[in-house]
Amino acid sequence: MNDMSQPHGAWTPDGEIPPKITETAVIDAISTVFDPEIPVNIYELGLIYTVDILDDGKVKVEMTLTAPACPSAQELPEQVKEAVLGVLGVTGCEVETVWDPPWDPSRMTEEARLQLNMF
Repeated sequence: MNDMSQPHGAWTPDGEIPPKITETAVIDAISTVFDPEIPVNIYELGLIYTVDILDDGKVKVEMTLTAPACPSAQELPEQVKEAVLGVLGVTGCEVETVWDPPWDPSRMTEEARLQLNMF
């Protein structure tokens, strides 16, 4: 039985056309990554600044951390990369940690503020 929940490429006389990578699919993958000290995913925390999907299937993500001395500074970008590489059609991923603009709680979604009782 075929799993129709996963998009797939189309076949043409020239070969398979790869599936289109959507920003939603990439964000959904990134949303599976959690800061180990905060029970909210890093997308809802506002740690993801940009997601660029290139024509060749590569994805570039710019993210930050809650603080430069964050104990998860090494593992969170790697977890983001692994999550994005799991999206169908992605051929590569580069994650860059940036510090400008600095993160502050105003970048969190309303849902994240509610979860953390930060009104």
